[in-house]
Amino acid sequence: MDWQHLYASKVVDAPEAISKIMRGSRVFIGTGCGEPQHLIHAMVADQKLQDIMVYQMLSFTLSKFVDDPSFTRRFSLKLFFISRAMRKAAFEGKIDYIPEYLSQIPRLFSSQRIGLDAALVQVSPPDKFGYCSLGVSVDITRSAVEHATVVIAQVNPKMPRTWGDSFVHVRDIDWIVPYEENLVEALPTVKDNEVARRIGHYVSQLVDDGATLQIGFGNLPYAILKYLDGKKDLGIHTQLITDGLLPLFEKNVITNKKKTLLPGRVVSSLCMGSEKIYRYVDNNPAFYFRSSEFVNDPTVIARNDNLISISSALEVDLTGQVCSDSMGYLFYSGIGDQVDFLRGSSMSQGGFSIIALPATAQNGSVSRIVSHLSEGAGVATTRGDVNFVITEYGIAELKGKGIYQRVMELAQIAHPKFREELIDVAKNRHYIFADQLPPSTEDLLFLEGYKSSLKLKNGNYAEFRPLLPSDEFAYRNFFYSLQEKTIYMRFFYKMRTFSHAVVQKQWSSVDYHNNMSIIGLVQRGGHQEIMAIGSYAQEDDNRAEVAFVVREDYQGAGVASYLLDVLINIARENHFDSFCATVLRENAAMIRVFKKRFPNARISVNSGSDLRILMDFDESDQDAKPDGKIKI
Repeated sequence: MDWQHLYASKVVDAPEAISKIMRGSRVFIGTGCGEPQHLIHAMVADQKLQDIMVYQMLSFTLSKFVDDPSFTRRFSLKLFFISRAMRKAAFEGKIDYIPEYLSQIPRLFSSQRIGLDAALVQVSPPDKFGYCSLGVSVDITRSAVEHATVVIAQVNPKMPRTWGDSFVHVRDIDWIVPYEENLVEALPTVKDNEVARRIGHYVSQLVDDGATLQIGFGNLPYAILKYLDGKKDLGIHTQLITDGLLPLFEKNVITNKKKTLLPGRVVSSLCMGSEKIYRYVDNNPAFYFRSSEFVNDPTVIARNDNLISISSALEVDLTGQVCSDSMGYLFYSGIGDQVDFLRGSSMSQGGFSIIALPATAQNGSVSRIVSHLSEGAGVATTRGDVNFVITEYGIAELKGKGIYQRVMELAQIAHPKFREELIDVAKNRHYIFADQLPPSTEDLLFLEGYKSSLKLKNGNYAEFRPLLPSDEFAYRNFFYSLQEKTIYMRFFYKMRTFSHAVVQKQWSSVDYHNNMSIIGLVQRGGHQEIMAIGSYAQEDDNRAEVAFVVREDYQGAGVASYLLDVLINIARENHFDSFCATVLRENAAMIRVFKKRFPNARISVNSGSDLRILMDFDESDQDAKPDGKIKI
C-alpha cells in the first residue's frame, strides 16, 4: 500500500505544516547536509512567524537569509557550530554561538535546559513497518525528535536509509511533508597541496595498521586521509563521514576487523559530502549511525583500543593550549567533537590524539605556533589534553612533558623563520634556560630520509633517527642509564654528570651536515627511550670523527655496526670520504666493529691508552644495507 495513503492524516504540504509552529517558538533544524531545505524555505516564507528562536548545529540554507534585515527581525539563530557559510554572519554578530561539547548537546534537549517546541527534520520514506531513517543526520537530531513538542518531517526519497539507531516511527512524527530534492553537498574548498602532503606524511608515521581512527571537522583532516592509503585494517569511530574516506573504503584499507567496539562496523553519527558518499552509506550495513551522545561519549570512545583522534586547530601556544573555535574575538567554528575525542583517545588502550595544523597562516606571514594565544581566543583544548601536534615541519609530542620540553618540541615544528623569536619569548618568560639554543632555522624535512628501523635479535624493532633539541631529557636519561664502564669507554674519563650545560655544548655544533647524531629508540611501555647514540663530527674537509655508545643490554646485538653503516651513508651524502675514531685499547668490542666494516683500516697508537683508527670509504663499496633494515 502507498505510504502516503496509509498515513494520509499526517501528510500535508510545507506551508500547512509550518503553520503549526506558534509565535515565539523554539525550533530545532536538522544538521548540515541532512537539513530539510524545503521546510526551511517554507518557514522563512511564512510571515506570520515572529520571534522564532532557531537551534541548529551546522547551518547552510539559512545563510542565504541572514543578510536580510526582515529575516533577522523575525528569527534568532543559535548555532552549536559555525559553518563556513555562516562565518561572515558570526563575525557580524547576526547569530549566537553556543559553545558545547557535542556529546553533551543531546542532554540539553532531554533535560529541557533547551526546550524545543518544534523540530524540522528530513527522513527517508517509511518502510512497510512505518520506520523512517534520519539518514545522514542522526547526531543531535535524534534527541531533538524525541523531545520536541511537534515534529515535522520532510520525507525525501533521496535521503539515504542508514543502519544503526537512526530510525523514527511515523507515529512519532506529527506532520509529514513529502518533497524530493537533492541533499546539501559539502566538499572541502582547499585543494590538496604540499603542506597537506607533508602533514599527511607525518600523520601516517604515527598511525599503525589496525588502528581505529576519528577524523575531525575541517579541510586539513579531509586532505590528509589519502596519505593513509598504505595502511591495513583500519577502523573508524568518528562523528563525521566524508568523501575523503571513500578511497580507503574502496581500497579495503578500512576493514574495521581490528576494532574492539562494534568490530566490522563504521561507527558515526553524521555524513557530509557528495551524492557519491550518500549513495555509499545508503542501506549499507557496514555503517552504524548513533547519536552524538553515544558516538562522542569519551567513555564509549575509550572502549576502542588503539583509538587515534585526528583533528585540526587555528593556533597552538608554546605550553600546549589549543584554540579551534575563534580567531581572537571572532567566533570561527566550534568546540565540536575535538575535546570529546581527545579525552576518549587518552583513555583508550594504546590510543592517543593528534592536532594537525599548517605552521603558518595568511600566506606565511603569521605563525600558528604562537608564544600565546591571540587576545580573545578561546581555549577549546587545555594543556592537559594534548598529545601530539603536527605541522608540515614535524611532530611535537607533549604528553607527560613539562613546559621546557613543550617549548622545544613546538618551536621545532614552527616555521623556521619564527623559531628564534619563539625561543626568545620563552626565555623572557622563564619557560626555558636562558642559554637555550634555538632549533635550526633550516627546513629539516630531509632528515626524514635518515629514519629507519632494525629488527633486533629478540624480535622487537629499534627505530633510528637524527637527534633533535627536544630530546635533551631523553638524552640525559640515556646517559644516566649507562654503567660507569660504558661511560668511561665513550668519554675516556669517569664522567658523572650530564647537565644542561653539557648538552648545550654538544648542540652548539650539530648542523645535520658536518656534524650528525643518530639515536636508537626502543619501546618501553607507552613511550620510547634512547638505547644508543652514534655521531660524527667534522675533522677536516674530507674526514669526520665517529663515536658510539650503546646501552649494555643492547651491546652485542649489532646496533653499533648498524649505526656505523647509517652514519657512513649520511657522511657520503655530505661529501666526506673517510672516518677516524679514537678508541681505548681495552675497548675490544668497538675495535672489532670498525675492523669488520673496514678490514684495511689504519690503526696507530695515539697515546699510552688509546688508538687512532683511520677508515677510508671505498668508492667501489656499495652503501651498506644491513639485514633487518627497514626504511621509514
